[in-house]
Amino acid sequence: MELVRHLLAHKPVGVISIEPTATVLEAIGLMARHETGSVLVMQGKALLGILSERDYARKVALKGRASASTPVAEVMSSPVVTVGPDETVQHCMQVMTERRFRHLAVIENGTVTGIVSIGDLVKAMLELQQQEIAHLQQYIAG
Repeated sequence: MELVRHLLAHKPVGVISIEPTATVLEAIGLMARHETGSVLVMQGKALLGILSERDYARKVALKGRASASTPVAEVMSSPVVTVGPDETVQHCMQVMTERRFRHLAVIENGTVTGIVSIGDLVKAMLELQQQEIAHLQQYIAG
């Protein structure tokens, strides 16, 4: 069974975060530079929220708000749904599907250690399926 900690081991080290007082434009720029669809909103080590492309589309763009002057704290999603590093990929996919979002923050011993996306989970599931198929083919071939 694939665990979240295994996924994080293959991702770049570090957590991409922004202060709640930063502007939405700064957050979107940060997401673009890191080629990610969300950024954690943190005050020091405290996780306050998450800002995703979906938050931007629904809470800024559609409402005609100015990205350059809107603070992240006004449009972030909070509280953040989190998982531990020993959760399974399947559990994370279930949570994301039920709650209809695409990013989960990972918390270990009260500290944010990373974030997993639906893309990370789908990739892991595909790799597991490919391994199972290869094992079955070897078994059948004798």
